[in-house]
Amino acid sequence: MLSGEEWMDIKDLYRQGVSVREIARRTGHSRNTIIKLIGQNAPQPFQAQPRRSILDPYKPYLQQRYRAYGLSSVRLLAEIAAQGYTGSLDVVQRYLKVLKQEQIVSAKATLRFETAPGQQAQADWAHVGEDAAGKMYAFVIVLSFSRRLFVTFTRSMDVPTLIRAHQEAFHDFGGVPQSILFDNMAQVKHGDKLNALFADFAAHYGFSVRTHRPYRPRTKGKVERMAQYLKDNFLNGRTFAGFADMAAQCRLWQIEANGRVHATTGSRPLDLWQRENLTPLDGLASYVVTQRHPRRVDVEGYVRVGNVRYSVPPEHVGKAVLVVQDEQVVRVRLGDVVIAEHKPAPAGACVTQEAHIEAMRWLCSWGRWSWLS
Repeated sequence: MLSGEEWMDIKDLYRQGVSVREIARRTGHSRNTIIKLIGQNAPQPFQAQPRRSILDPYKPYLQQRYRAYGLSSVRLLAEIAAQGYTGSLDVVQRYLKVLKQEQIVSAKATLRFETAPGQQAQADWAHVGEDAAGKMYAFVIVLSFSRRLFVTFTRSMDVPTLIRAHQEAFHDFGGVPQSILFDNMAQVKHGDKLNALFADFAAHYGFSVRTHRPYRPRTKGKVERMAQYLKDNFLNGRTFAGFADMAAQCRLWQIEANGRVHATTGSRPLDLWQRENLTPLDGLASYVVTQRHPRRVDVEGYVRVGNVRYSVPPEHVGKAVLVVQDEQVVRVRLGDVVIAEHKPAPAGACVTQEAHIEAMRWLCSWGRWSWLS
């Protein structure tokens, strides 16, 4: 590193008319260095070239994998070794320490996000266990301003179930917030596109769908804390006679939860809820979940939706139809004509109309489907 005095000596020699070659010989620096120093108006601090690391080509991959999943250094070493990395585990461990420290600093720098009344709610799922009938889930939604909480238990996390859970919450809240913040759940958003059915539901009720920023889970912290509060304060240490009993006990627990003084706001959620400026439900028709399934009638005269078979008139065997299903009825359409109607049935059922069976028998008796006899 060149000192300030050395720089001044070189400048003085040059002002005295000493050639660059001679200055280089006297000082031991190269002629290119002397030319560079002469052109400076002041001595420049030494800047070391950044050190290259064998890990540099793999750092973007390590950042993505560590931030998304918190993988260990051993796991990540195996992954980048498969990509050609030949360095040691110590190098990977030192870099992960840097990433961890960056996350800590970033988390501390996150400002508490408080919203105006009626502006936002946050929603999420939580898996709460299993019983003889299968898995059980809790849909949790909280109004961001008042912290009023709503929970409903479900057997599924599909889009129709998600929509029904929101409708229950809107009726409990007495209105609809301006926006709802979600995790990047597949039921709401796949890639960059919103689920078409859920987007239609949101447009019907007039709320905006928001998803949190990748790697910034604290932006959805209110509902995540509520989901944990549900597990710790309600589910943990209690016994239930069944799914219905758990739901009934939770309704009573919600009254207590919304009536307690919230640690952050210092007020009861029910009191602040009175100030929530929600869009009222008055005059707004309830949204009917309609699912459309293109199908082809099989050789036995049925269409399958999920794990349920529905009969159609046998003359439509082999034809492409559209099955339109809501909570009340299943309609099978051929173009604009409804060729069959059924009530929705549970999984595993085979729903048949006697008229369809009689028509199939008649066709078989004439030899139209001799393979059935």
